[in-house]
Amino acid sequence: MTTLPRLALIALAAAALTGCVRTAASIITAPVRVASGGFDMLTTSQSESDEKRGRDLRHREERLGRLEREYNKHTKQCLRGNEDACDQARLDYGAMQNLRATVPAPADY
Repeated sequence: MTTLPRLALIALAAAALTGCVRTAASIITAPVRVASGGFDMLTTSQSESDEKRGRDLRHREERLGRLEREYNKHTKQCLRGNEDACDQARLDYGAMQNLRATVPAPADY
């Protein structure tokens, strides 16, 4: 073989082998990528946990605000003589007390 065809053959072989190397590398690293992806799905980062806790706390505070408004409304109706409103105000108050136990007190700065 002459030098020119040898160089062309070597260049062609090198180009063909780079694809094989990439394929082999992706096959070898595939189990690691799959395992790490599964691990990420099973674990929760600290920031995700904090976000979830904050979202839950906000929902409880919103629920507490709605209950307080309902309690005030039912209390006013009760004072006007509506017995059903008195019963509902008692239920609202009990629900508020149960919910307050799960909502931390606001920080005093």
